[in-house]
Amino acid sequence: MAIPVTTIKKKKLTEEEIRQERLAELQSLIADQEQALNKILEITGDLEDIGVLDALQAMVKAKEDIAKIALAQVSREPFTNLINHVINTSNAISAIDPEVTAKLADGIKSGLREAEADNEDQKVGVFQLMKALHDPDINRAVKFGLNFLKGMGKELGDSKKSESAL
Repeated sequence: MAIPVTTIKKKKLTEEEIRQERLAELQSLIADQEQALNKILEITGDLEDIGVLDALQAMVKAKEDIAKIALAQVSREPFTNLINHVINTSNAISAIDPEVTAKLADGIKSGLREAEADNEDQKVGVFQLMKALHDPDINRAVKFGLNFLKGMGKELGDSKKSESAL
């Protein structure tokens, strides 16, 4: 009868064997991805031909200087104001019902089409304005504008009160 195995000896690979194994894996990957590698090499060659790689290399070498310049530009007041405007505008837009925004955008497009279609250079008199207010479409737009102005005025008045309380 055979002697039972009580210990398992794990074969340790030498550095050279590990290197050979990795090379075999790499060769297999290269063979499997030949078409993709050819495309990458072609793109890299094109980038080299037009000087993009040299520019990238210069940018990497000058990364600290570029970072200082970028930080200086970003921390300037006009840029911080722009960021604040974008944030405030995003907050305002996200608070509006998307259906209302879509309806308003459609109204603006329709109004622009109507305005462009009118090629007459006649002056509009007071009586023509009064008559135009009887048109339901014009009246609806004027009423919308007046309500908009009223709401904006209320908010502006409330913000002045809260500023003076500070």
